Order: sequence, then C-alpha cells, then structure tokens
Amino acid sequence: QVQLVEFGGGLVQAGGSLTLSCTASGLSEGFTIMAWYRQGPGKQRESVAIDNGVNKKYVDSVKGRFTISRDNANNSVYLQMNSLKPEDTAVYYCHADHYDDDGGYEYWGQGTQVTVFS
Repeated sequence: QVQLVEFGGGLVQAGGSLTLSCTASGLSEGFTIMAWYRQGPGKQRESVAIDNGVNKKYVDSVKGRFTISRDNANNSVYLQMNSLKPEDTAVYYCHADHYDDDGGYEYWGQGTQVTVFS
C-alpha cells in the first residue's frame, strides 16, 4: 500500500520560512513525478511546485520564494518556503504521479496546515 506522509506545517509570521517534507512508502519500481499542491480557505486546490526529476515548475505566486527538491534514494520531496505571506495560508498536499510497467497511479498525502499571520 502506497502512503505519502507529510511533515513540517505550522504557524509562522509573515516573512518567515517553513520547510515541508513528504516521504512516500510502498512505491513500486518506476518513475514518479512529485509535486506540492495547496488549498486555501474558500479556494480551489492549486499546483504549487512540480519536480519531474529533470525540470521544476512553480506557480507564479511562489516563484523566487519556494523551492522544491527531492531525495530519490529516500523517496522524499521537500518544499522550502521563504518570505511567506498571509496569502500562502493553506493546507499543503504532497502528490505523486507514479508510473510503472502496470500503468500510472496518483497518490495524495493527508495534507499539512500552513498558517501565515501578519
């Protein structure tokens, strides 16, 4: 059974930093695109950062402030968040698009709350 477990959310003052981490367990041998999504109060879930192992993409609102990285040996992905703003307040979700010989699969973490106060 595949599980994505996130850590690192919390309460932080505007301008501060947080690092989210996510570790995947149970993945078969294959290729995985890792990403972070978020859903703010009253908003739709949006993609924040994607790492396909070669390229990284960010939503415009976090460019220059957030950095996604991954540790393939440990099936982990991280999101370093700097210069946080109140509008970054959201539940952040780890996401994996995994492909193996049997097909493609999508997995989500349970979410971790990030609250930025001014």
